Amino acid sequence: MKGALIAHDNMKDDLVEFCLEHKKLLANFHLYATGTTGTILIEKTGLDIERVLSGPLGGDQQIGSLVAEEKVKFVIFLRDPLTAQPHEPDVQALLRLCDVHEIAIATNLTSADIILSYLEEFLNIQ
Repeated sequence: MKGALIAHDNMKDDLVEFCLEHKKLLANFHLYATGTTGTILIEKTGLDIERVLSGPLGGDQQIGSLVAEEKVKFVIFLRDPLTAQPHEPDVQALLRLCDVHEIAIATNLTSADIILSYLEEFLNIQ
């Protein structure tokens, strides 16, 4: 199963901590991440992650393409709701694609925990 990890700048540390907490489970998936987020996650967690471009440079759209082709089954996108993003139209397009293709998307740590808990139980990963 494949999933995607994305985090706005102010949320990258939270995603690192989340991934460290769930490293054993996440290691079972083929993971994609946008450029800078992927680099940080690889360095700080040791997870095997396939990087695409940085979000503002087209990475959000690349993840959107994976969603549209139903190549990923979940997206964890820790968004910073209090900071304007110059690539907000790309972010909204990605969220819309997840809705259209019924791909689970978490935009905060609580929903990310719920998605991973479901996957762990559904896939019977110990």
